[in-house]
Amino acid sequence: MNEVEIANQAPNPMLQDNSESSEQLPTSAHVHWYAAYVCSRHEKQVVSQLQERRVACFLPVYRSLRRWKDRRKELELVLFPGYVFVHLDLKDRLRVLQLPSVVRFVSFNGHPAPLPDSEIEILSKGLASGIRAEPHPYLKVGHRVRVRSGPLAGAQGILQRKKEKFRVVLSIDLIMRSVAVEVDEAD
Repeated sequence: MNEVEIANQAPNPMLQDNSESSEQLPTSAHVHWYAAYVCSRHEKQVVSQLQERRVACFLPVYRSLRRWKDRRKELELVLFPGYVFVHLDLKDRLRVLQLPSVVRFVSFNGHPAPLPDSEIEILSKGLASGIRAEPHPYLKVGHRVRVRSGPLAGAQGILQRKKEKFRVVLSIDLIMRSVAVEVDEAD
């Protein structure tokens, strides 16, 4: 089974979504999503190596227009730099930790901390539906809201207003990172 998920499919063959649907991921009671901390700018390389080892993973990416003095270019950037999400049983964690660019799992009290499946599922569905997402500083305070409809239905976040549009900042507490997405006022 070859399971690798990368959000916002790109023309680069290494970044193609070769995954089976999330319903077909291993469903043992011991299988969870974990955040692996990786060397800076090695996220895509780690995903490629995990694919070779047949480890289910998720690397959320977004597109950003960058300008230099002489040109403009649309780049595909990692939404949470330094992190790759892996779906596995902890007894299989050495398959991930043996990769040279993987530093460690995000842990609490010396044990890798599992992420709620719902956070990864909502993020994956939202990015797959084509919503515009960009990194946002981690926020813990503010008004918490729940998105009622649309591809992010059920997601909870912090509501902000940017010019004429509303934004929801979704936070992944475990890695203390956030992502800002635009939503309609009605959602």
